Amino acid sequence: MRKLTGAVFVSLDGIMQAPGGPTEDWTGGFKFGGWMAALADEAVGATIGPLFDGDFDLLLGRETYEIFAGYWPFADADHPIRIAFDKAAKHVVTHHDTGLDWVNSHRVASIEDVAELKRSAGPDLIIQGSSTLYPPLLAAGLIDRLVVMTFPVVLGGGKKLFGPGTPGFTLRMTDHLVSSGGTVIATYEPAGPVETGTFAGPEMSTREKARQERMKRG
Repeated sequence: MRKLTGAVFVSLDGIMQAPGGPTEDWTGGFKFGGWMAALADEAVGATIGPLFDGDFDLLLGRETYEIFAGYWPFADADHPIRIAFDKAAKHVVTHHDTGLDWVNSHRVASIEDVAELKRSAGPDLIIQGSSTLYPPLLAAGLIDRLVVMTFPVVLGGGKKLFGPGTPGFTLRMTDHLVSSGGTVIATYEPAGPVETGTFAGPEMSTREKARQERMKRG
């Protein structure tokens, strides 16, 4: 079975919208497009590079596909990312029947079809951008690894990595480093459901009982 990795650029408050440029995606009134440019450093580049070495396929939401299709096919012909992205199959999760004209692009109609894609023969899959894919993919248990690059910036609002519909779950960190510029680069794998407990003693005080009763009443 193919492995599915989400590779994410994210702010400290969880925003992943428009890291690449001011006009990339200003939907929702987002004002900080291009926020990553001033913060990227050698460690970030050293993390991104190996993700696209060798064979891989891309899994993209429709909006990210359109952003990439308007840029990478027109980049310098010898740019290593253009070469890698042109070669890779681009599986686009979309409900629309409109054409996908970038070479090696394929429509994926549903999350169920993503599960089928993972079961098929082929290289491992990498998600870039595509914030709307994460909640349903996580809910379906289809993401095998998250490489999260958390930059030291707060953006105050925008499209989030863990947006509405994200289930509760636990992660196991398998690798991490902090770059010279303060970006935390951590790799995680899913590790099961959230387990809960308490640090309180066995006896609840009268005051705490009253507080919890007030919560029940709203």
